[in-house]
Amino acid sequence: MKRRALLQSLAAGALAGLASAQAWATPAQGQARLLVVFLRGAYDCTSLLVPTAREARDFYAASRPRIAIAQPGEADGALALDAAWGLHPALADSMLPLFERKQLAFIPFAGINDLSRSHFETQDAIELGQAQDARRNFNSGFLNRLAAVLGAGPLSAVAPMAFTDQLPISLRGSAPAANMQLAAVGQPKVNAQHSSVIESMYRGTPLAQTVTEGFTVRGEVLRSLQDEMQAASRGAMATRGFELVARRMARLMRERFDLGFVDVGGWDTHVGQGGATGYLATHLGELGRGLSGFAQEMGADAWQNTVVVVVSEFGRTFRENGNQGTDHGHGSVYWVLGGALTAQAGGRVLGEQVQLSPQTLFQNRDYPVLNEYRAVLGGLFARLYGLTPTQLGQVFPGVQAQDLRLV
Repeated sequence: MKRRALLQSLAAGALAGLASAQAWATPAQGQARLLVVFLRGAYDCTSLLVPTAREARDFYAASRPRIAIAQPGEADGALALDAAWGLHPALADSMLPLFERKQLAFIPFAGINDLSRSHFETQDAIELGQAQDARRNFNSGFLNRLAAVLGAGPLSAVAPMAFTDQLPISLRGSAPAANMQLAAVGQPKVNAQHSSVIESMYRGTPLAQTVTEGFTVRGEVLRSLQDEMQAASRGAMATRGFELVARRMARLMRERFDLGFVDVGGWDTHVGQGGATGYLATHLGELGRGLSGFAQEMGADAWQNTVVVVVSEFGRTFRENGNQGTDHGHGSVYWVLGGALTAQAGGRVLGEQVQLSPQTLFQNRDYPVLNEYRAVLGGLFARLYGLTPTQLGQVFPGVQAQDLRLV
């Protein structure tokens, strides 16, 4: 018996045997399903959504001489979405079809007003969803508060699940929530074979010590970079193999869970980010195939009632750095996909936007935050679940919802 049929049967029995049905279960919240995907490490949104407006093209190309994505129509160029934006070509077979079917929208200049540019500070702040000037309560995440408002519990129509090895901050709180890891964490390794061969070639020569010291320093630097990237990912799964995990998540959410969370790591691209191909392109391609697989595995009926939101702690610098990568930035681009998107929202780039130039960049280096994440999510939750202003205030205290009419 499917879970909702079981709940309906139990609820009917409770109504017959008890004076107060509220003692057993809250009213059904419909068929809505929500999955939040957190890209830990701060992905480079300027490679995801490529500026294609005439006024921004030259500035973009000059700011990224080695990692810029070519313009639409050029070799390995971006995929045209509208007059101002193009999509990374690694997503041609996965996300572009959803965009064309009006089941995917992007929200640039999105994020949090936190200015620490710290992975940990900002990840925590987003998952908590509390006012930035308030004292943080690490036992009250915004998804748990949403579940509490919707009436999560053993006999409720809302069952939260984190597909992670530990319960994330976003699902900590009074509402019952479970967690279960569906994949092992990818561990990057440094291949020392070449270093060993070269060292052996110089052994016994006047250059032996210099070569050994050089490789020692190189190893220390690489380990330092890897430690930072791993720490930024906070144990999140790698994109490799994400499609298999995403399909598993879909089967579980189709039959059992209504509110899901998963994090995916490996997005801290300070070095060797790449352009149309390379490290970031590989990660975007794997992520896109995973999300496309999730949609397929949900099936047409469940997908029509599903929304997936993809967020990251912040964006990255508009200009590339000296290591052919990008550094910690500010504003990001959020993804919203699902069969529940309206025809007016799907297939569009939404929210408040600004023409990109040195004058409009935040501190002359980053995307500004024009679409505050709590306001954007608040507007989505209000529509998806029919929340009243009072209920929404319990999820995001003091926030004025930004209604982008996503669903």
